[in-house]
Amino acid sequence: MEEEEEAIGFLDKVLEDEDVFLLEECELGSPTSPGSGSPFLVAVKVEAGKGLEMRKLVLSGFLASEEIYINQLEALLLPMKPLKATATTSQPVLTIQQIETIFYKIQDIYEIHKEFYDNLCPKVQQWDSQVTMGHLFQKLASQLGVYKAFVDNYKVALETAEKCSQSNNQFQKISEELKVKGPKDSKDSHTSVTMEALLYKPIDRVTRSTLVLHDLLKHTPVDHPDYPLLQDALRISQNFLSSINEDIDPRRTAVTTPKGETRQLVKDGFLVEVSESSRKLRHVFLFTDVLLCAKLKKTSAGKHQQYDCKWYIPLADLVFPSPEESEASPQVHPFPDHELEDMKMKISALKSEIQKEKANKGQSRAIERLKKKMFENEFLLLLNSPTIPFRIHNRNGKSYLFLLSSDYERSEWREAIQKLQKKDLQAFVLSSVELQVLTGSCFKLRTVHNIPVTSNKDDDESPGLYGFLHVIVHSAKGFKQSANLYCTLEVDSFGYFVSKAKTRVFRDTTEPKWDEEFEIELEGSQSLRILCYEKCYDKTKVNKDNNEIVDKIMGKGQIQLDPQTVETKNWHTDVIEMNGIKVEFSMKFTSRDMSLKRTPSKKQTGVFGVKISVVTKRERSKVPYIVRQCVEEVEKRGIEEVGIYRISGVATDIQALKAVFDANNKDILLMLSDTDINAIAGTLKLYFRELPEPLLTDRLYPAFMEGIALSDPAAKENCMMHLLRTLPDPNLITFLFLLEHLKRVAEKEPINKMSLHNLATVFGPTLLRPSEVESKAHLTSAADIWSHDVMAQVQVLLYYLQHPPISFAELKRNTLYFSTDV
Repeated sequence: MEEEEEAIGFLDKVLEDEDVFLLEECELGSPTSPGSGSPFLVAVKVEAGKGLEMRKLVLSGFLASEEIYINQLEALLLPMKPLKATATTSQPVLTIQQIETIFYKIQDIYEIHKEFYDNLCPKVQQWDSQVTMGHLFQKLASQLGVYKAFVDNYKVALETAEKCSQSNNQFQKISEELKVKGPKDSKDSHTSVTMEALLYKPIDRVTRSTLVLHDLLKHTPVDHPDYPLLQDALRISQNFLSSINEDIDPRRTAVTTPKGETRQLVKDGFLVEVSESSRKLRHVFLFTDVLLCAKLKKTSAGKHQQYDCKWYIPLADLVFPSPEESEASPQVHPFPDHELEDMKMKISALKSEIQKEKANKGQSRAIERLKKKMFENEFLLLLNSPTIPFRIHNRNGKSYLFLLSSDYERSEWREAIQKLQKKDLQAFVLSSVELQVLTGSCFKLRTVHNIPVTSNKDDDESPGLYGFLHVIVHSAKGFKQSANLYCTLEVDSFGYFVSKAKTRVFRDTTEPKWDEEFEIELEGSQSLRILCYEKCYDKTKVNKDNNEIVDKIMGKGQIQLDPQTVETKNWHTDVIEMNGIKVEFSMKFTSRDMSLKRTPSKKQTGVFGVKISVVTKRERSKVPYIVRQCVEEVEKRGIEEVGIYRISGVATDIQALKAVFDANNKDILLMLSDTDINAIAGTLKLYFRELPEPLLTDRLYPAFMEGIALSDPAAKENCMMHLLRTLPDPNLITFLFLLEHLKRVAEKEPINKMSLHNLATVFGPTLLRPSEVESKAHLTSAADIWSHDVMAQVQVLLYYLQHPPISFAELKRNTLYFSTDV
């Protein structure tokens, strides 16, 4: 039963939600000391006027959803009276005991919320700056004991309702179509909902009410009479949520790694294995004659930790199936991008939190708790982010599938195994005792001791670089025969590597000269990798795991991004050596705070660096010509391009297009049709990045940041639509035009690998940036910019991308936007 599964998963969900509250308030335990703790602590100074406006938005959204909730409870109670009336007759539909079990505490919950709604509604409708309603929320929180009783009975209520449905047709008909009244202003008079779905609503409501309290506190001045009452209500609500989560185990796994005896250990590391259609973190050990896959056993405190062998393959029996030979992988659903980004956001915020605690000489227990939370999120990210398949096969039996984050790692493991296989190896079978001894040695021999997450790193290790790395890939030498060659660039982010750029293919040569420049965004990166490939055009060589033609790696190399070397204004030229091949490249770095500076164009006749209102007025257009032409070209021939908008275009091509658009050259269309599609995508991004102020404006930036941080969906909807209406018309029309384009690109995600979330990550920081004044006022470190600003910018754009189509006319027509979604 879907609803029952949802309910069982509820405690996990609440635990996650509670993490958000704790993360954003970090101990509300001492209401008397509002200034301590987290940078997100709710006791912040709120500008009175703005705070009150946000409070009204939050409350009006919550009121709309509260009305729907009351209607749902009424719909649930409607059949209760007639059922009770028949219970005492000769033909009862249900017994009194069954009725009391199924409808347990619903009447009480309904009365509590009806009273709350009736008292809150006039206060919101007759709004003024003096209105107080903290006592209403405090009273609502004090009655949560009723919800505790409901939650304890919930599973039994569902089981009873299901059994009664199976044994009684009359009750089945009643429970399958309960009529819920629509809101007063809604076109829908009634909707049909199952009893099962309605019984879940009170469970969902507790979390919702807590989120609203959280939002209200954020936008209530500390000296407002409501502040202590709301803080008390939030404390009670959070204690309630944690009390029903006490027995939940945090979802995490501990693992570790080895180095050689007679049988030498050559390489070990953590890999994600696909086992029984789910992801498992394994510690893989490559010995001189065997590959062993293990996991760390769970042991009680104080006991010596040990590995548990999951499987092993003698290297004499290990083969790599060719793409056409390998069977299709077991179905593993990729983790949604937005959940990966949420994890990154939590990790970044926790990192900042830990730094602040340390700077303020905070308690070690508080720091340890934050570190533990960070580890749990980093572990989940490590487990769920890899997507590149690495399959190995035992010639006498089974295949095994790992998922890696980078082609570089796959190549490292493959090369290490193939090098050992050149020796004279014998096939063998280990006895149980031999296997036990070998697995026991793993703990002593391992070279990789900790899961590769930042929470396991020493405090004095480099935090990495935040900003933009400009790389020119010049040329390569050392190839023995002519081939079709190209390079890719990867940088590390959150413990794993991401492919960021790709040169064009230089055909049939031993000395390719690319001379292509790329701009790569760094997110705490410490290393740059260059991989050189031979392009394969044979369509029979398709990897069944991901439907892509497999190109051959000719060489690979990695360099550390040393801040002293990189952070200069001049280009730094270097050579990277890989398997006898030398690749020459240059690079320079721009920190994120430097990249925030937008320089208006001195030449107002062009389009780059010129206000969007000036360009549209001059062109007599609603959307700038450059935006329309680039979008049209991408939709014509780039919508199925893998990594469109994510893979960098060649910088010289982008600059050439920029010059042509600025000069309003007649040959624009001809040049567009001949230019690499990644350069056209890059030109569009550059246009938005070089606007004198971002598309969503400097003035509204703080409001967008506040709106996206609202937890209650109805309040968020109100606020986010209100902000769109406030934009100047040229900005709004262009934004809506771009929004529809990006949605069309995301429709081709199975082919182009660009989800809405990927696109929001690319465009969010371009369309929405703090003004220079704003960023200087809030900055404590480069990492802080990334975590506090960029993630929120991505979330704002993603919100609009995931929203149903927004029409300019409809938006302007509505003065106040109410959501009826619960």
